[in-house]
Amino acid sequence: MHYICRMSYEAIHQYLRTCTALSDAQLAHFDQFFIQKSVPADQFLLRAGEVCAFEAFVLKGCIKTYYIDKQGKELILAFATENWWVSDIMSFQEQTPGKMFIQTLEPCELLLLTPQSKARLLADIPELERMFRLMVQRHLGSIQERLFGFVGLSARERYAAFLEKYPHLPQRIPQYLIAAYLGITPEFLSRLRTSKRVS
Repeated sequence: MHYICRMSYEAIHQYLRTCTALSDAQLAHFDQFFIQKSVPADQFLLRAGEVCAFEAFVLKGCIKTYYIDKQGKELILAFATENWWVSDIMSFQEQTPGKMFIQTLEPCELLLLTPQSKARLLADIPELERMFRLMVQRHLGSIQERLFGFVGLSARERYAAFLEKYPHLPQRIPQYLIAAYLGITPEFLSRLRTSKRVS
């Protein structure tokens, strides 16, 4: 890990502007709390049973979060790509062992906050409480959408919702991962994709 040049912060600055307004001096101070991590594809950032020590903003790459059910089946909770945050929020906040896995699917460039650096950042710039509150709200809203999707939507409707949320992902990740996210077989997903192209 190492501190990165300021040019790399533009993406997270744009994210910040959607949540709050900071002065140039505050932005410069904000930058000092993040560290960069370059992670190859197919690497674990977190395994179930570990305590999550980061909240990460994705500058580049794709990450999946998932858990393993009692039958040993992988259930994908979400994907995180450019300008998304990724973490096990409960484990990070409480510093207790988590239940999910977080794994890179592509080479990734991340900006990381530790619990200690986040605490110092919020003490120095209290206005950022709003940004992190909105981040948590968006995360909870995404989980709620996932739950409602599985309860109330057909497989075809879930696939349409996936394409709306992640329009670029079908060209970046294997089909079996999309199927796992949707809770269907790869073969059924192939039929859905074919019928969508025909229609």
